[in-house]
Amino acid sequence: MKDLHSVFSQTQKLKKEQKEIRGAYKDALKSSDSYQKILDEIADLKTRKKEIEDGIKLEMKSSFEKLENLKYDIETNNELMSDIALNQFVKGEPIQLKDEYDNEYEPIFSVRFRKLS
Repeated sequence: MKDLHSVFSQTQKLKKEQKEIRGAYKDALKSSDSYQKILDEIADLKTRKKEIEDGIKLEMKSSFEKLENLKYDIETNNELMSDIALNQFVKGEPIQLKDEYDNEYEPIFSVRFRKLS
């Protein structure tokens, strides 16, 4: 089994190579006239689309306010469920969830690393 540092170093090298290839690809796209023309057309269509969406949102203002409130409530409940599940896990208690159709759910824990400042 490889040690953590060697796998980390290998991953860093792969990410560097990946970044170089993506950069070359982006440069090739920037030099393509037909690609740039299509990007301009897409930008115009996005603007028209946004104007139509904004008009409809104004017509349905109360529904969209409710939608935003529901979104916030769902995010809050998901955070609360995560906190409760983690506390149960730390205490050694079983974590069980079933929905109205008797589908069982299990928690998924993950560990990620971030660069220190």
